[in-house]
Amino acid sequence: MRAVRLVLPAAAALALTACFGGAKPPPTLLTLTPQAAPVAIQRTATPGQAVTILDPLVGKELRQVRVPVLEAPGQVTYIKGLQYVDTPDRLFQHLLAETVKRTTNRVVLDQGQTTLDSGVLVTGTLERFGYDTALGQVIVTYDATLSTQGGTQVQARRFEATAPADGTAATVGPALNQAANAVASQVASWIGS
Repeated sequence: MRAVRLVLPAAAALALTACFGGAKPPPTLLTLTPQAAPVAIQRTATPGQAVTILDPLVGKELRQVRVPVLEAPGQVTYIKGLQYVDTPDRLFQHLLAETVKRTTNRVVLDQGQTTLDSGVLVTGTLERFGYDTALGQVIVTYDATLSTQGGTQVQARRFEATAPADGTAATVGPALNQAANAVASQVASWIGS
């Protein structure tokens, strides 16, 4: 029994190390948490009224768990000691879907449920999601596209928010959460009730 107790913690440590490519896990892992107040959800939608929010497209510098820093035009580095728990496109999609659920009366479907109602589809491109050293702040820029059932109407709009930070893991993480929530709130208002 003693051997089993020693093997399980070792196996858990190896599994965690494997998640980070054999490297030691960073001291801070970042996720996005909704700032909109939670609400009880019980809703009904008529055909064509449900909303499905798809993962946004992202460039290679964002399609990873490291938090990018724009040092100069075309020069990207990463915040030391800070990583996302998932890629920014997935984190932002979950945040946006939850914000729409909490702040509108819309039925929000999971991406895998679009066959239930292909009503309103929201997608887009997450253009910026990181720290800009020249500005001393994080920037979240989302180019959203909203299409109605059957593509009878397509709308596009850019949403952007910033928050001050000093380039360290201690300030960039909370600032990214703040700016991402501001963008999610703007998009939710755009989608409407």
